[in-house]
Amino acid sequence: MGESKKMEMEDVISYSDDLVALLKKNNDIHDLNNCVDISNQLRSLCLSDQSQLNTSLKDYQEKINLCKQKTEACKAEVASDAEIHLLQKELDEELHKESLLQEELRAITNQINNLEEQRSSIEERRQVLKKLEQDEKKTQMKLSMYASVTKIIPDLNDQFKTSGAIVDKEKKTVEKFELSSQEMSDFDTCNAVWKMIT
Repeated sequence: MGESKKMEMEDVISYSDDLVALLKKNNDIHDLNNCVDISNQLRSLCLSDQSQLNTSLKDYQEKINLCKQKTEACKAEVASDAEIHLLQKELDEELHKESLLQEELRAITNQINNLEEQRSSIEERRQVLKKLEQDEKKTQMKLSMYASVTKIIPDLNDQFKTSGAIVDKEKKTVEKFELSSQEMSDFDTCNAVWKMIT
């Protein structure tokens, strides 16, 4: 046992001699000092990163808490299923009413369009009737002029015969006449009417 302690002592002394020899070298001490400096810089950088991470974690935790508050507020504002069902039913009723009103509006619009077309058609007819009345008035004026000049009032209803009445105001008589255009030529008809006038 004494020998083993002596061996161990000799090993320890040998190790310490090697360590002293190692430490005596300047390069090794310089390298060791560089390692310590790098280690200190790395530790400082790690502490800075840790501080930033702690700040970020704190910010994120505040944001998470704010989101939780907002979520709770939204949950409080959200209506129950019964309220949602009631609101949906009211919405459906309003949409149905809107649809009915749109149908009614379409029907009214169609009626207005039909009335507008009728008004336009009536206006056209009124213009035609007005023109016909003017033409009839002109024709009556012409007939009146012909009657005063020739004493003959022609009957314009039948195009296949020349007919009318001879009016004598002095004698207060009306004599009807009729000439067939199928039996007489236009020249003979004109001569016959001329003889009636003179």
